[in-house]
Amino acid sequence: MKNKKVAIMQPYFFPYLAYFSLIKHTDQFILFDPVQFIRHGWIERNRILKQNGGWLYIKVPLLKHSRDTIIKDIKINNEIKWQDKILAQLVIYKKKAPYYNEVITLLKELFSKEFNYITDLNKKSVELVCDYLGIEHDIQVFSKMDLEIETPTAPDEWALNICKEMGNVKEYWNAQGGEDFFNKHKYQSNGIELKFLNQKTMEYKQLGGQFEAGLSILDTMMFYSSEELGKELDRFDLK
Repeated sequence: MKNKKVAIMQPYFFPYLAYFSLIKHTDQFILFDPVQFIRHGWIERNRILKQNGGWLYIKVPLLKHSRDTIIKDIKINNEIKWQDKILAQLVIYKKKAPYYNEVITLLKELFSKEFNYITDLNKKSVELVCDYLGIEHDIQVFSKMDLEIETPTAPDEWALNICKEMGNVKEYWNAQGGEDFFNKHKYQSNGIELKFLNQKTMEYKQLGGQFEAGLSILDTMMFYSSEELGKELDRFDLK
């Protein structure tokens, strides 16, 4: 395909809504895994509601690794029954969330398979959510794409050099908040339009109490049908 729209994000574990909006509205979505794994990020954990208000983490345990290990090489500790713990943590949704059973079915399908690497788990989880929401997707893992890119001289050149090497990219889309990180002129001079997606805030009734924004897509899926969520992904500003 010529004149592709491309988005690039690190492989997050059941990420937030805007992540899936980027997938829906671009032609190819690349999971970026050749950089150092940073603890306490979103690669191996995300947030759901807590019983009496607030939120808590659901986590995938990892094998010990050196400080400079890149995301691609991060392995899951499958000696721990982390899948059962996550399912147990989600039981708080059972009585009040109308789509609890659908979400649990999706998770059980994912958990029926064993993954050794966190990137592989996260890719499959994102693909399953996309299928559930009716999103057409072309999701690739950077380390498996066999792209030989120029060595970046600045942080914002990773995406630029990937797009240049692909050769058919017209627009590069990024989530809101990265405007100051990117030099638009660099992209424009290479014939690539830089776009920033600002997902419209959706506030909905959760389990009671104060609304908790920015939780995992799992929380949103508990309260919205796949059709409703698919439409919600179309509510964004682009600049």
